[in-house]
Amino acid sequence: MEVQWYPGHMTKAKRMMQEQMKLIDLVMELVDARIPLSSRNPDIDELGRHKARILLLNKADLADSRQNDAWEEYFRKKGFYTVKINARSKEGMKALPGVIQEACREKQERDRRRGILNRPVRAMVVGIPNVGKSTFINSLSDRASAKTGNKPGVTRGAQWIRWNKQVELLDTPGILWPKFEDPQVGIRLAFIGSIREEILNTQELSLELLKFLKVHAPQVLRERYGILEEGDPAFLLRELARKRGCLRKGQELDTEKAAGILLEEFRSGKLGKITLEFPPVEG
Repeated sequence: MEVQWYPGHMTKAKRMMQEQMKLIDLVMELVDARIPLSSRNPDIDELGRHKARILLLNKADLADSRQNDAWEEYFRKKGFYTVKINARSKEGMKALPGVIQEACREKQERDRRRGILNRPVRAMVVGIPNVGKSTFINSLSDRASAKTGNKPGVTRGAQWIRWNKQVELLDTPGILWPKFEDPQVGIRLAFIGSIREEILNTQELSLELLKFLKVHAPQVLRERYGILEEGDPAFLLRELARKRGCLRKGQELDTEKAAGILLEEFRSGKLGKITLEFPPVEG
């Protein structure tokens, strides 16, 4: 299965981000803790290469906590300030002011030497579609200052939001990059809802997820769906349809409906805390 999606508005959004970058002190990049590497847009490294950087492992509540710790250590070794958060519940976000001050310490010291005092940090909030940027900003500002949604492409334009006297935030549209060189990256992005649903083959995608679960989390199939038998992903999907009563007229199994159930329950966390990729082993 191959997934590629790069609509035209993302090119425009990237140009806008390039233009705004000269105003920015700090780039705060949100990634999905279930796929921390696959949900990192490689273009962000180029755009923010001369800026302070913070990486936020969002939706950490949906991922395996041991893998969250491993990913946090991995990114810190790469030179990122890293914080595990759940933007919806605000878990982990109390640590942010201190991390922002530490990340921008050199910049603020340069400002003081030049006589610039008490200027707020200007932070650009970036990330791929549906990673939770607008929810994150709303949680910080305690008001519905940015549109939120569970579909990619909700935020189309940049908007400034004042968090407090020390920090101003620039919310930006979620952007992908033109081509996923590794097919698994596109598949993982589709799993978490970062690819527009209309272009996906839901059944094929569910088979890929079942393939992963069978190897890495077989307890999910037993405990959530009561599937005890061994079999290939197509067999498992039919069993899921049978267990959930997904039937068409004539008692034919509705595997399309079953596929939708599986993907929705993964995305919402009903399958449990599942991480879909693991930190590369250095050396």
